[in-house]
Amino acid sequence: MSRSVHRIAAAGAGLALLAGLTVLTAPAQAAAAPGSQRQRDFAAAAGEFGVPLDVLLGVSYLESRWDDHAGTPSTAAGYGPMHLTDLRTAGATGEFGPSDDPRGDDARPGFRPMAPPPTTASPSLQTADAAAALLRTDATTVRTDPKQNIRGGAALLAQYQRQLGVRSEAAKDWYGAVARYSGSEDVAAARSFADEVYGTISSGVMRTTDDGQNVALAAAKDVKPDRTQADRLGLRADAPPAAECPESVACESVPAPYQQLPVGSYGNHDVADRPTSQKIDYIVIHDTETTWDQALKLVQDPTYLAWHYTVRSQDGLIAQHVPTKDVGWHAGNWYVNSKSIGIEHEGFAAQGTWFTEAMYRSSAKLVRYLAGRYRIPLDRAHIIGHDNVPGTTPATIAGMHWDPGPYWDWQHYFELLGAPPHRTGSTSSPLVTIAPDYQRNPQTFTGCDQIGSGNPCPAMNSEAVVLHTAPSDSAPLVSDPGLHGTGPSTMDVSDVGSRAATGQQYAVADRSGEWTAIWYLGQKAWFHNPGTAPAAVPASGMIATPKPGKATIPVYGRAYPEASAYPANIPPQALAPMPYTFAAGQRYAVNGFQPSEYLWATTFDPAQHVVVRGKTTYVQVQFGHRIEYVNLDDVQLLPAY
Repeated sequence: MSRSVHRIAAAGAGLALLAGLTVLTAPAQAAAAPGSQRQRDFAAAAGEFGVPLDVLLGVSYLESRWDDHAGTPSTAAGYGPMHLTDLRTAGATGEFGPSDDPRGDDARPGFRPMAPPPTTASPSLQTADAAAALLRTDATTVRTDPKQNIRGGAALLAQYQRQLGVRSEAAKDWYGAVARYSGSEDVAAARSFADEVYGTISSGVMRTTDDGQNVALAAAKDVKPDRTQADRLGLRADAPPAAECPESVACESVPAPYQQLPVGSYGNHDVADRPTSQKIDYIVIHDTETTWDQALKLVQDPTYLAWHYTVRSQDGLIAQHVPTKDVGWHAGNWYVNSKSIGIEHEGFAAQGTWFTEAMYRSSAKLVRYLAGRYRIPLDRAHIIGHDNVPGTTPATIAGMHWDPGPYWDWQHYFELLGAPPHRTGSTSSPLVTIAPDYQRNPQTFTGCDQIGSGNPCPAMNSEAVVLHTAPSDSAPLVSDPGLHGTGPSTMDVSDVGSRAATGQQYAVADRSGEWTAIWYLGQKAWFHNPGTAPAAVPASGMIATPKPGKATIPVYGRAYPEASAYPANIPPQALAPMPYTFAAGQRYAVNGFQPSEYLWATTFDPAQHVVVRGKTTYVQVQFGHRIEYVNLDDVQLLPAY
């Protein structure tokens, strides 16, 4: 596998925590500990295996934030507070298969990538076995029992310390063992993980876990780790690459091939000159649906497809594949592809129910860097999931993807970005921001074992708010005509037809007691919004409604120019209205304004590519779970505050 290695921070550069942590003093830790079984389990395991308690707590925080997740796996098949991995419990299918068209450009034949072959587990993805052997128990026990999971993680750290040949009870002398725990194959990524752990130790943190456990790590600002220990781990070390990444993360270059193929085709992305040619407006968050190793093999296949970055689960390592100036084939909508950067995250949206803290932090640093570089707003209208990308035509809606799924913690992610969802409007504002407390928003979806099975997933916390046709939990879910015709949506984990996501903004349609209705896909959609545990907060901004005299207006999945804007040698691209009704009296949140553009890029030679620009301006609206576009000439804009 072709790799160069990583850009890393100078010594100590990774020790500053991102936003959202509570700094503790020693008395605060003592106050939080009584009555907390998990805190006692950490202390007992640290004492049993001779691991400094703050090291054990710091490692666990960066893996799971001390959550047990009810014994369910992470998206990378990790279990429990210590994220002990067992890939045998997850499948690897790849995000895109032969039924998908990730390019989404009608001017070219549909791009149908082959599904990837099965992959085998590396030792770094089977730490549950190693931990079980050290405890003389079985992998099932360390996966499902949080106390034994913590003991297993402590036993692994102690073993790594013995292998390093260092005998010390001081936290500063455990840097090498912490770096080894990352599972990284190269020293830069291992150091990046260890630096984040020691940053947590330095700043301190306390929180209540997903199962109500109070855990605290006191700030220890005087801990200065011996970073040279990482050089003794025998990991790969090369010169830093020229990658577009912030210097506070480990980032390697794994280039995707831009290569001409037989029969006049080429792969696996398009060379461009953004932002000179087109402004970059979106960052799209994906998950790989396969392992890191398999994802990197796929992105280096000229017959497959390419995205810009991949983030590894276990340690937050980032690989860049395509320069940000170029266009990746990743979102299934050519308009969005041509104006976005795609970031894949190692994991499985259905089979796993949570993402590691290491991944969240590394990804957030990358997104914050890219957003600053390209002036992309840090909001949910521009930092979007693959599940928020609209279909291009009515026929493609059902095949659009739903990753990263309802277990991606948008609340925490935007806290790390420094832009958490919060109240910006008055109590009477006709606009709301969806903002449930992730830690207190359990949802029972179905189909995590197999999409469409109807079998309940574990009752896990979620970023999603479920929408009903009436103000009652027993009322049917709202329908998505593009997905289900006239039938109702379902609670299948892949079904986004009746979900509003954290950070998205919607226009208020009605209120009844503890329930709020929003305009959603041409209908009133109700969600429980009690004052004691609000699922949304008042927002300010603009809302769009049809101009007077217009009974309905069309809604589009892309902001293409009018036919008269195309040169004679470029066929006009069809503007296919979506099968939704935007009727008089309905209102939708305005996400911004988009110029009408189409990137004509059907040849291998980028010199022949043309950006067609029209006179039409579009308004991006939050129309359902996905964004959509309406013609500015069709709508009246109203303030909301």
